[in-house]
Amino acid sequence: MKKLMSIVAIAAISMSSLFAVAQTTPAKKTTTTKTTKSATTHLKSDGTPDKRYKENKTSSTTTTAGPKKKDGTPDMRYKENKKTTTTTKSTKAVKKP
Repeated sequence: MKKLMSIVAIAAISMSSLFAVAQTTPAKKTTTTKTTKSATTHLKSDGTPDKRYKENKTSSTTTTAGPKKKDGTPDMRYKENKKTTTTTKSTKAVKKP
């Protein structure tokens, strides 16, 4: 009987600590606004632009001088288009028999 009562007491203590942790409210995230010369930009608390706003949804597009394929992407067979992109060479270990 003593073992049963000790197990119930331990379970009650652990359950009360779980509910105490679950009831705390998480920190509220806020956005701040910062004014610049031309327009206002909305920034998150860590300083990065907040993408929920239209002025921060700028896309950076690169234009190439060389020929393009039908879908509008640069044709990599030409030298002019190879300048704009960088490729990395991977070295593979080759085992000799």
